[in-house]
Amino acid sequence: MPATAAPPATTGSDRDAVRSGGGRALGRRLAWVVAGSVLLGPLAVAVLVLGVVAGAPEHVLIGCGLLGLALGWAVLFLASSTLTDRPQRWAAVPAAALGAGGAAVMVLAPGDRALSAAGWVWPPLLLALTAWTAARAARSLHLRVPFWLLSPALVLLLLASLGGGSATLRTTLADDPPSMPGELVDVGNHRLHLSCTGSGSPTVLLLGGMGETSAAWGLVQPAVAGTTRVCSYDRAGQAWSDGATGPKDGRQVAADLHALLDRAGEPGPYVLAGHSVGGPYAMVYAAEHPDDVAGLVLLDSASPFQFTALPDYPGAYSFMRRATALLPVLQRLGAGPLLTSDVPADLPPAARSQVRAFDASPRELRGLRDEVAAYPALFEQAQALTGIGSTPLVVVTATAGDRQAGWADAQAALAELSPTSSHRLVPATHTSLLLDAADSDHTVAAIADVVQAARTGSAAAEP
Repeated sequence: MPATAAPPATTGSDRDAVRSGGGRALGRRLAWVVAGSVLLGPLAVAVLVLGVVAGAPEHVLIGCGLLGLALGWAVLFLASSTLTDRPQRWAAVPAAALGAGGAAVMVLAPGDRALSAAGWVWPPLLLALTAWTAARAARSLHLRVPFWLLSPALVLLLLASLGGGSATLRTTLADDPPSMPGELVDVGNHRLHLSCTGSGSPTVLLLGGMGETSAAWGLVQPAVAGTTRVCSYDRAGQAWSDGATGPKDGRQVAADLHALLDRAGEPGPYVLAGHSVGGPYAMVYAAEHPDDVAGLVLLDSASPFQFTALPDYPGAYSFMRRATALLPVLQRLGAGPLLTSDVPADLPPAARSQVRAFDASPRELRGLRDEVAAYPALFEQAQALTGIGSTPLVVVTATAGDRQAGWADAQAALAELSPTSSHRLVPATHTSLLLDAADSDHTVAAIADVVQAARTGSAAAEP
């Protein structure tokens, strides 16, 4: 029989080459696992917070955020154990810690006070977890995978811990707010801030829009006070006013305002002047207490029919709802300074200091979130005001700046609340009607004309 050739001998270098090639393949696989898990965590957070539970209460957003991050670390642990020869068992620790924290927040549903107190605890714990994770990962990964692949996940945890700690310190060390004009009035289970100046009747009530505190009327109120008595106030959760439990819809705001005026001894009837979303608040009050209303001034007011009259508004509101729900969470993570806006230069010094003191404060952001959440109910409730008869009405529409489609028609519809209304188109922007020294003159003039019409029992004069 022919001799069978012996197989070639396998040398040590051949075996090393095989092992080296397999090692490189497994190393590449581990690199993909690390990169995928690093991307998965933030992606899961975005899907949960911006999609699944968008607009949810603060504890739900925080809990889902922690669970999303935990998922990324859990995938690193599981995938490295099943798909590679280099299991990253240490990844189970951040996965378990973040997951347990997220579940606890979801189940316990802590309120604002508890979350604020926790700001002294979780940042140092998270910092310690980040340091431990970085040390273990550096030892475990450096032979197979570049450590920088994991760096984004570690930097994210580091920024959260440092930002959370700085936010807690900043809130604790913040200067006391400036001296409060006016008074705090008990309206039942909370107190509201009311500031009244001037004398004469009817009294003018100033109702601000989204995020506008009583300080936003710093140009308008002194000018109106030369004509009659005028009051600005802060809704529950704004500036000096206490927060309140329950809905912040139009009926609740109207009930608060009615109790505030009664307990403060400010007699009616009143001229209501509402800017932006303050307009629908004024309309709900007029529908609930028609005998208390001597006149109405709508200053570039939102429409009760925002969701149908403005084609782009439903989408804009959906985004606004999600964004404002996230603001308190971002503030707790140290982003507060990035959320502040410029203080209007034309406001008087006292009003400027008040705006600066409360702008993007934790409670102000929570109050804004709660108000925006109640806008659908507010607009629906404002639709109950279908007319005010011969009560003087001036609608002021700003024509400068970008306008949403349907805005002009919605403004014209507001003027139809009274057959004797005056609809004024003025060369101002939405915000400059209050915050610009020159443009606020249009606001002062409209209020003065309605006050005069209420005194004489006539329609508001055309400018």
